[in-house]
Amino acid sequence: MKLSLLGGTTAVALLSGVANAATPDDWRSQSIYFLLTDRFARADNSTTATCNTEDGIYCGGSWQGVINQLDYIQGMGFTAIWISPVTGQLTEVTSDGSSYHGYWQQDIYALNENFGTSDDLNDLASALHDRGMYLMVDVVANHMGYAGDPTTVDYSVFNPFNSQDYFHPYCALTDYTNQTMTEECWMGDDTVCLPDLDTESTSVQDIWFSWIGDLVANYSIDGIRIDTVAEVSKDFWATYNEKAGVYAVGEVDNGDVTYACPYQTALDGILNYPTYFPLVRAFESSSGSISELADMINSVKSDCTDTNLLGSFSENHDNPRFASYTQDLALAKNVLTYTILADGIPIIYAGQEQHYDGAEDPANREATWLSGYNTTSELYTWVAKMNKIRSFAIKSDDGYTTYNNYPIYQDDNNLGMRKGSNGSQIITVVSNLGADGGQTTLTVSGGGYTAGTVLTELITCTSVTVGDGGDISVSLDSGLPSVLYPASKLNGTGSPC
Repeated sequence: MKLSLLGGTTAVALLSGVANAATPDDWRSQSIYFLLTDRFARADNSTTATCNTEDGIYCGGSWQGVINQLDYIQGMGFTAIWISPVTGQLTEVTSDGSSYHGYWQQDIYALNENFGTSDDLNDLASALHDRGMYLMVDVVANHMGYAGDPTTVDYSVFNPFNSQDYFHPYCALTDYTNQTMTEECWMGDDTVCLPDLDTESTSVQDIWFSWIGDLVANYSIDGIRIDTVAEVSKDFWATYNEKAGVYAVGEVDNGDVTYACPYQTALDGILNYPTYFPLVRAFESSSGSISELADMINSVKSDCTDTNLLGSFSENHDNPRFASYTQDLALAKNVLTYTILADGIPIIYAGQEQHYDGAEDPANREATWLSGYNTTSELYTWVAKMNKIRSFAIKSDDGYTTYNNYPIYQDDNNLGMRKGSNGSQIITVVSNLGADGGQTTLTVSGGGYTAGTVLTELITCTSVTVGDGGDISVSLDSGLPSVLYPASKLNGTGSPC
């Protein structure tokens, strides 16, 4: 299944797709549902097909399966999906499993036949665009995948990188604090090694820069998520992003804000790992540190180029699910509220809305279909509510997606934040007290509202009047968060109350 220049489209359509490429500003207002293609939906619509995560093998998810479940995704208010890599993969089943995840590619000019055909991928893009939604595709430029000893790699299996000349000499990546080693040595192990491409080489660069532009055009892709960004130099990514011609968000799996944020000088955005770690720690129990999270909000604003182009997340396929730390639904709702209403482009990982609790990889890669795509579950409806609130705020305030969220209240268990301006700001208060936390009343100031302004609490749709000096009395019940918005702004379609 070769990726041709036109990829089954006409030249006119291809040129039109390039002209309408989604820019970073287009992505600011999006909300992303991230799924592993193999684990989200099957073409036969089964909700009982076996998928044992410990086996690490293909379970039968496909692009057609995703198309079949777009109502489920859109019903939560998502406006974009991010799918796992689409390229041709290592075909062996090893003791480390198979390449169902997409990060062991061997042929960048082929599609993964397990997921469908080029027509299926084009159909997915079309189905999304017909709904006004965006398609983001995961891409890998750092490495290829090989089953076997890294010292005896048969480079001829790779297309087009079919010679050792395209790769860095073998050395094991053992120290991520050593940046030279991080960029030049190999990940993986003796079962599946990940030969590290020499991305400083002009010949490698020429292939990748041409390929990414063709991939985006051939399949009408609106954005890309880039794997293993810190393993490649920033200079490479700047040109790669430019050649893609669409918004790019990169994975820099590092909680050090001074290390991660500089990658936004080369890419439109990065996944907000600096906030992810203190976010999970803050809400996994009532003893979590709210002050650590508040401090990180300010640090990321200071060090990153644009916090509203970062990917905001609280779960993914590389880290344990939040519910593996605690089964408390109130805490899960607080984490989801923060993820969707704080700065950045929200990213919710498939199964998070069903309170999946898989821990370390591969346990966190459960099949979403086994939930029966329950649209009445507590977290499904909660995500839908939060996305609706965010969408309404964006519609009502042109500056919402560029305004920097900042803390206006904190104590040992609660954090109040303000986002938005011009009398349309949202005040969000999150708590780590949990479902047994009872009822708490806080006095929050700094929201920017004058005394007498009537606010609506958007979760309960009840009224709160701003007191003297702009103080807001916020009631939290059973550990649930509170979201406040001016009642006078709640007219029109799409109102959350």
